[in-house]
Amino acid sequence: MTTLTQDIQDKLKRLNAFEKIIGVNVVIYIIGFILTKVKNTTNVLHWFELPVSLNDFIYQPWSIFTYGFVHYGFWHIALNMLILYFISNMLVNLFSVKLSLNIYFLGILFGGLAFVLVHTLFSGSLVNYTLPLVGASAGVRALIIFLSAYMPNKEARLVTINIKLWYIGVAMVVIDILGLFTINQGGYVAHLGGSLLGYLYAQQLTKGNDIGKGFERIMDSVASMFKRKSPLKTVHKSKKKPFAGHNKDDFNEFTKQKRIDLILDKISKSGYESLTKEEKAFLFKSGKD
Repeated sequence: MTTLTQDIQDKLKRLNAFEKIIGVNVVIYIIGFILTKVKNTTNVLHWFELPVSLNDFIYQPWSIFTYGFVHYGFWHIALNMLILYFISNMLVNLFSVKLSLNIYFLGILFGGLAFVLVHTLFSGSLVNYTLPLVGASAGVRALIIFLSAYMPNKEARLVTINIKLWYIGVAMVVIDILGLFTINQGGYVAHLGGSLLGYLYAQQLTKGNDIGKGFERIMDSVASMFKRKSPLKTVHKSKKKPFAGHNKDDFNEFTKQKRIDLILDKISKSGYESLTKEEKAFLFKSGKD
């Protein structure tokens, strides 16, 4: 009989990348909530918030990413994580997990850069926000706009009606533009920065260009620094036989990706419902790999 700890560990191992990101956001929110009550102040995680001033940002450059994990309001994190859960599940069934993560984190990056640069260039004339930036909204917006631009005719179920994704994308952008005239001006600037990244990513991907590859390589290099290397040396290493100039795994991966590209092209032209059951099953399985 397995223990409760083992059950929890097994469930954590089965979480996909976005579910883990949601978990990290929730844990940080709880920590921030507790510290807020203990210290009786609102910005207990200020070292992770993105400052408004470019000068302040220079002294905490890590905040260009960490702000995306900080939430103080319950409804802020609840809505962001709920939308992220559903949109990420849709994405990883259609695209690789790494591509989906590229869009999300680049959306956070672009949203943060837009927040700082717009304030630096237009402060006092067009914009007037003073509070630091927190929240994952820019990354969530990037995912939504990416899907809306890449497969605009695909329909999503909203309560009792089906609505095309491009309608949702346009509505989100309009809401964010109107938000520029509210007290949360800086937040909506970041939303639009994330949306711009999502749109550009989709447009380039339809042309066969994955603009997130460079960012992906950087993240892979950073991740490899934290991987534990085995102290044991490998005595015998079996080499896989070459297959058409490459090893068999490389060839299979190339073939799989080509099939995914063909299916995604079919979706962009005729919609998701035009896929056969076999093609839908293949995409679903690929998203879980």
